[in-house]
Amino acid sequence: MNPFQKFVSEHTRLLQSGKKLPRGKSSTAVRRAKISPAAPKTLIFSPHPDDECITGGLALRLLRESNWNVINVAVTLGSKRGRRAARLRELQNACASLGFGLIVPVKSGLEHINPETRRRSHAHWRAAVKVIAQILAEHRPRVIFVPHEFDGHETHIGTHLLVLDALKTLPAAFKCHVVETEFWGQMTSPNLLVESDAGDVADLVVALACHVGEVRRNAYHARLPAWMIDNVRRGAELAGGQGGAAPDFSFATIYRLRKWNGGKFQKNAGIGKFLGAAHNAAGLFR
Repeated sequence: MNPFQKFVSEHTRLLQSGKKLPRGKSSTAVRRAKISPAAPKTLIFSPHPDDECITGGLALRLLRESNWNVINVAVTLGSKRGRRAARLRELQNACASLGFGLIVPVKSGLEHINPETRRRSHAHWRAAVKVIAQILAEHRPRVIFVPHEFDGHETHIGTHLLVLDALKTLPAAFKCHVVETEFWGQMTSPNLLVESDAGDVADLVVALACHVGEVRRNAYHARLPAWMIDNVRRGAELAGGQGGAAPDFSFATIYRLRKWNGGKFQKNAGIGKFLGAAHNAAGLFR
């Protein structure tokens, strides 16, 4: 008898049961907490509706542990025009579930945010850069989240290029922390592994299930815990250094943390970090 048979079978059972759980707006959605006008701001530049949930572990901790003002910027509402109104409603429900604010840059989101547009449609790209630069200048966030430059999907890569181009148009005095995220393509040089406890992961799954039209065709909300489990495996070596001991996390998200100052990224100092659930996430951004 294989001693791991039950262990593996339980994973299958849990995945199938997760697929059957309710999708859509949750009855447990929380009212967005009152945020102080002086609270530091965090902007999540999401290529699509749902990215705010998938990579939102650290942002959710900043909201819950330090009452930071976390705002999702919906860079696009997807490529299918007929789905955009529904995707916006789903996104509103997801953000409400997590307590995130929401900005949609233009009525139906920006269009054609990808490297090809940047290369060939200069006027269109400049207009999009201006929109993002205005959001950055208005909100002056302490932290922004953006996909890394090789995130495997043209809109994710386009969003990285768009936000970086917008940062370059701002005055040299503008500074913020930049947290790069991954989903479709893995980073080769992350430097941060952030733990999420079971309660936060459950809430991220609930919010992700608000994106009904997307998870109906692919139940990736039910697989989010498994993805976060595997992040611990990868992040232990990539963020912590090869051959080091893995942290005793069940769930985590991999990031790359850098600082933007003087119109460019500053060089990172030292090795990567593990941020456990017992430590306040705001301490990363002093």
